[in-house]
Amino acid sequence: MALSDQLTKLAARAKEAEDRAAAAQDKAKADLEADVQTSRAAAEAQGQRMRESAEASQGKISDWWNDVQKNWNEHLAKVRQHIDSKKAEIDLDRAQSDADNAEDDALFAIDYAYGAVEEAEYAVLDATLARVEADELAASGASS
Repeated sequence: MALSDQLTKLAARAKEAEDRAAAAQDKAKADLEADVQTSRAAAEAQGQRMRESAEASQGKISDWWNDVQKNWNEHLAKVRQHIDSKKAEIDLDRAQSDADNAEDDALFAIDYAYGAVEEAEYAVLDATLARVEADELAASGASS
């Protein structure tokens, strides 16, 4: 799949997430709980695919990306553990505080994803430029 096609896929997924978040406001609690479980499973599956991809690409992608992937997985595990432990608490003040924290976490995750999209755009454009430069060198008969 072309790099620009991957960006199109990313944009479509972001739009889908936006639509689901907007629709969540009108859903019943049971439906939201089911959506949360489905979304969590999808996120965990994507995380697994990223781990497998990073392992398979060892030596092909920069060490920095491998470190980012590992740090992201560690962060997700901590966040999910925190979310799971907080669900057991019933106190109203605590529940409201937890909701505020969850909203803050969601905002940060959105900002993080926005940064990831910016980085993905840069990486795609940089890769495209590198390919153009390599093709120019090949066309001019330059060799390494």
